[in-house]
Amino acid sequence: MAERKIINKYFPPNFDPSKITRKKRSAGDKDVQKLQTVRLMTPFSMKCTSCGEYIYKGKKFNARKENTGEKYLGISILRFHIRCTRCAAEITFKTDPKNSDYMSERGAVRNFEPWRDPENKEETEEERLDRLEKEEDDNAMAELEAKVVDAKRQMEMDDTVDELRTRNAINEHVNPESVLDKIRRDQEEESIRQEQEDAELIRKAFANRPKKLVEFAEPNQSSKSVDALSAKANPLDLLRKRKDARSTLGIVVKRPKVA
Repeated sequence: MAERKIINKYFPPNFDPSKITRKKRSAGDKDVQKLQTVRLMTPFSMKCTSCGEYIYKGKKFNARKENTGEKYLGISILRFHIRCTRCAAEITFKTDPKNSDYMSERGAVRNFEPWRDPENKEETEEERLDRLEKEEDDNAMAELEAKVVDAKRQMEMDDTVDELRTRNAINEHVNPESVLDKIRRDQEEESIRQEQEDAELIRKAFANRPKKLVEFAEPNQSSKSVDALSAKANPLDLLRKRKDARSTLGIVVKRPKVA
């Protein structure tokens, strides 16, 4: 395990320790601090302005920390230097104690965040209260409308259930034989009514016929009025007898030819 430990350091043959000099600081360089390397994670998502690479929030970097000398309410403002993971361009951002946040300074732009919209940021306390009251009123109206719709739907469902219960109760007390008897009676009444209507139509049809029509039954038979025979004979029999009388007397009826 001794070979893993670094005990000696290599010095090249042309090494001259006398050429190494210590740099002296001037009076103005006393306030300048040496940049300290720290391990940090990016506080916000950003986009590199050099190559367009997106750096997501929480990515780890070896950054250099610098004190800017600025203060807000006694809190020092620090600046951090990192390099893009794609093009190695320098990106700097610093702390923002006023808003308890960080701000991008150079080399990258911060991605859009809806909760940091300036319109919402400039909203006053009164405007915020008015907006919340309006939202509450809108929510109350929406809830009321939803309750009305639910009540209407519930009433329709109750009516449907009552109708089904009534129908089932009626069906339970109905006798099938009585239903069949009622159907038979209805059919008989319908047939009787139809017969009466047919008889009435026939009576009206023969009520307007000529009164002095004469039936020629035989040459030596006296003529009889249709009114006297209508009560005894059938209309079809009368027509048939008229045809027989014409054939006996030799009367020929010429009918027009249909083209």
